[in-house]
Order: sequence, then C-alpha cells, then structure tokens
Amino acid sequence: MKHFPAFLDIENRTALVVGNGLAAARKAELLAKAHARVIVVAERPCADLAVLAGEGRITVLREPFSVEHLDEAAVLIVATGSEAEDRQVADAGKAHGVPVNVVDRPGLGTFIVPAVIDRDPVTVAVSSAGTAPVLARGLRAKIEALLPARVGDLAAFAGRFRDSVKAKLPEGRDRLRFWERVFDGPIADHVLAGRDGAARSEMLRAINTPANDKGEDGVVYLVGAGPGDPDLLTIRALRVLQTADVIVHDKLVGPDILNYARRDAERIFVGKTRGDHTKSQDEINEIIAAHARAGKRVARLKGGDPFVFGRGGEEREHLRALGVRVEIVPGITAATGCAAAAGFPLTHRDHASSVTFVTGHAKTGAPDLDWPALATSRHTIVIYMGVATAGLVSQRLMEHGLAGATPVAVVENGTLPNQRVLTGELRHVGGLIAENGIKGPALVVIGDVTAAADAAVENKSVLDLALAAG
Repeated sequence: MKHFPAFLDIENRTALVVGNGLAAARKAELLAKAHARVIVVAERPCADLAVLAGEGRITVLREPFSVEHLDEAAVLIVATGSEAEDRQVADAGKAHGVPVNVVDRPGLGTFIVPAVIDRDPVTVAVSSAGTAPVLARGLRAKIEALLPARVGDLAAFAGRFRDSVKAKLPEGRDRLRFWERVFDGPIADHVLAGRDGAARSEMLRAINTPANDKGEDGVVYLVGAGPGDPDLLTIRALRVLQTADVIVHDKLVGPDILNYARRDAERIFVGKTRGDHTKSQDEINEIIAAHARAGKRVARLKGGDPFVFGRGGEEREHLRALGVRVEIVPGITAATGCAAAAGFPLTHRDHASSVTFVTGHAKTGAPDLDWPALATSRHTIVIYMGVATAGLVSQRLMEHGLAGATPVAVVENGTLPNQRVLTGELRHVGGLIAENGIKGPALVVIGDVTAAADAAVENKSVLDLALAAG
C-alpha cells in the first residue's frame, strides 16, 4: 500500500484551489460537496469556474497567487497546468504545513485525490496511487453500478438508531448480528425502496423484541472457494467470508482468497495432502460444530465446490445430526474452472456428449471405478486427486477398450498465475506427469475435447511449422 487512505474533515474550513480550467473546476466542485469554504485563485477564471461562483458555491479571486492566500487554508489543490508554477505553489503550501495535491503530478504533492463515489454519508474512494487514474475511474464505475441509489439513505437511517441499539445490545457480537440482520433483511429493503415509515416501524419492533437480548444461534456455511483464482469467488461466498467469525480452510484455499475475509476472523487450517492429514475428518467435524454451538458464524471454506469431492455431504450430515444450522454456498468446481482456464470444453457436440467426475484417490493401487462405463467413446473423464494414480488409471481404461492415443490434458494449479497445462496421449500420461514434476494440485482430463486445449493447439502449431519447414 503506497498511500495511507484517510478522509479529511474540511467542513466550514478553507480549501484553496490555485489554477484554472476544467481540472480546477472539478476539484473545486468536489471540495464544495464536502461543505468546505472554497476559494479559487485564478486571474482569468474559465466558464466552469464562473458558473460555480455564480451559484455561490465557490469564491474566485481574480489575482495572482501569493503565499498570503495560504494563511487560513486547510488544504491546497494546485492545477495551473504549468509544471514550474505547480511546483512553486506546491512548495509554498508544504512550507506552510498545508496538505497539498497537485493535479496530474502526484510526486509534487503530499496527498492524492482518488476517484470518488458519493452516496452521502457513504463515500467510496478508489486509488491507483497516481499510476493509472483511468483504471481507477473504471473501477469506480463498476463499483458504483453495484451500489443501490439510496445506500446513503440507508447509512443515515442506521445512524439515527445507533445509540438505541447499543443500549439494548451492549455485547459487541450481538450488535454485529443485529446490524447484519438489518442490512440483509426487510428493513434495508424498505429504506432502499423509499418506504421510510415502514422501515422505522420494523426497526423499532426489532430493537424492542425480547429475542434480540439473546445470543444468536451459530451457523456453518459450507463454502466453495472455486479452483483458486479469487475472481471466481461467487458474490455469496464473498459475503460469507466478510461476515464469518471463524474460517476453517483447506490447503487448496490460497492467501489471495483468505484476504477477502474479515480481518478479525479466527482462521483454522485443516488442510490435507496425500499421506499428510493435519486433522482427521472427525476432528474437522468437531471443530466446526464446536464453534457453531458457541454461537459463531463458521465458514467451512473448501477449494472448488463443497459437494464435489469436498466431503461437504459428510460434514453436513454430521452437523444436522447435532442440530446445527448448515447453509451450502456452491462454488465453481475445479473441472469447469480449470477446463475454461486451459481453453477446452468438457462437452462438445462433435467429441463428447457426457462428462464424468471421478476421484483418483486410493489407499492402494487404482481406485475402484466402473471401468467399462468410463471407457466408452464420446465421453470426457475428469480425474480429481489423480496425479499419483494416473498411470494405473490409464492402464485400466485401455484394458477396457479406450484407445491409448486418446488425448489427455493435465492442468496443474488451474486458474492461477502459475498454471501449467500439459497435453499428451492416454498411454503416456503417467510419464507425462513424472517427467514434468507434477505434484499437484492438478486435474487429469481424458477425452477428445482436450485436443482443443491452448497448450495442445500451441504444440500442434509448432509441429506443423516444423513439418512445413522440413
């Protein structure tokens, strides 16, 4: 983080703008929205500044800049358009101890002005530390599209009841749960729809309901974190991460995803690798159940989807038998995420009319699978946890009639920056994995569809060029 984010309180204080043109006018207007006394020093003010002055929102001084202008300034914005003049005015401001921003020259000032979303009293600021202002504006537009038009009204509404809620619910966690119910429930819906009277009635009823004096029952969310890329988290998964008290996570859930969690959430690692289980499944079941029974919100975070080889079904059964509330948050499973990242489909009208997900995990030898059914034509097979047994699996499939020349793709660290996609034939898949040092996490995909993988296409292009040259 190059800059420390902060919001300045400049209400009824002097904000000085030195400069002219559209950039100066935009900054002056932004300062006026913050209820500052805006003074603009411009010898020949442009039309935009003249309009703001005519509306009484700013004061324009038609004179050259002098250091005396800084005497009462709480903040200084410089937008002369000349680097020499910008530097001179900025240096004068810094000498007076005034915070200085220089438009389009972040190195000359002491702070930068981010792209701002104004939903008073809600303010969202987006900054690229001055490196890419257009990118920051684009991100602002995307965020702004997600925000309800009356989200500021919702914040103001909540502010009017803060003291009452605090008096009724002195324990911090109970207040947190109360406000989460407010913002996720019908009260917020009423405010956002402009039904202020209904919102107030519901709020008073919620505050004065005796049940709010009791601690809330715990809940476990079985959350699919997707194949690895944090951009593939669902909105629901993101919301759970940001509200969970405890996060119990697997090895496949990386730090980039955990960074979206609440900063004060307790994090418990229960990852497993082949032959190395930090916690048994029974221990994991007890951990998540114990925290839920203590009244906490528990996010049981799993790579991919919790119900696709994630043992989510077992954990759900255990929790429900104990009377613990469980909610499922589906995720993008590794098969769909990795196939898309590698550039091939799982089904295709010309090559595969079905797809089967199987586990390659076995205590000894090859897994016990329906080999004749898997070895049919026009069929894609996706093997989870199959790095160690890929050679044995390929042997069994060939024994039951699947051609040894069937295309295969091995996707390691799918969707992540260090993703590798290896392509080859079924009869060579064991050697392909060994020769390239694949340790996992990786998927093995078998079927004609993998010939469309980016790596396969690139390899074919190189071969074609070589043949043409020879």
